[in-house]
Amino acid sequence: QVQLVESGGRLVQAGDSLRLFCSTSGRTFSSDTMGWFRQAPGTEREFVAAINWNGGSTYYVDSVKGRFTISRDNAKNTVYLQMNSPKPADTAVYYCAARNLGTYSNPRRYLYWGQGTQVTVSL
Repeated sequence: QVQLVESGGRLVQAGDSLRLFCSTSGRTFSSDTMGWFRQAPGTEREFVAAINWNGGSTYYVDSVKGRFTISRDNAKNTVYLQMNSPKPADTAVYYCAARNLGTYSNPRRYLYWGQGTQVTVSL
C-alpha cells in the first residue's frame, strides 16, 4: 500500500522557521517528480514547490521564492520543505504529492497524496 505521510506542521510565529517532512512507503518514488501543495480554508489547492527525481531541478510559486526550499533524500524516501520567514499568508494545510505525470504545478497530474499537515503562522 502506497503511503505519503506529512509531518512537521505546527503553530509558528512569523519569521520563525520550520521544516516539513514527507515520508513515503509502499513503492519507490526515486524516479518521480515530487511536489508540495497547500490549501487554506475556502480556497483551492495551490502549488507551492516541486522537485525532479534527483533534486537537480526545483520549482516554486512566486510567493515563496527565496523563503522556502524543497529537497529530497531518495535513500530515506523523504521529501522536505524548509520554510524560512513564514508569513500569516502561508497558513494552510500542506500536502505532499508524488508521481507527477505532466505539469508540475497542476495538482491533477499527481497520482499519490498524503493527508496533509497543518501550518499556522501567527503575527
